[in-house]
Amino acid sequence: AIILVHWLLTVWGCMNYMLPVSYAWGNFSVLAVGIWAIVQRDSLDAITMFLTGLLLTVLTDIIHISIFYPSHDFLSDAKRFSIGMAIFSLLLKPVSCYLVYRMYRERGGE
Repeated sequence: AIILVHWLLTVWGCMNYMLPVSYAWGNFSVLAVGIWAIVQRDSLDAITMFLTGLLLTVLTDIIHISIFYPSHDFLSDAKRFSIGMAIFSLLLKPVSCYLVYRMYRERGGE
């Protein structure tokens, strides 16, 4: 569910070409690592990389949104929706990090 929600929010966030390509690459590559963590349930490395990637994308998302947020004059409804979904994804990432950390602990991480 974590992967699906963040994938959908990232797709909607990239919908209007307002955020740079690095936003999409960063988020989609972390979601690919998340799929790897789902497929290999016994791998501690996969879940560790997914958690680390999620934490790093929190920082990069803050930077992307703050630098590329348009001025009020250039905000159409589509741009407002797109940036809103990117912000919503950013706000959900700490919750996702907590849930992934619990999975990390269940797999034997310390």
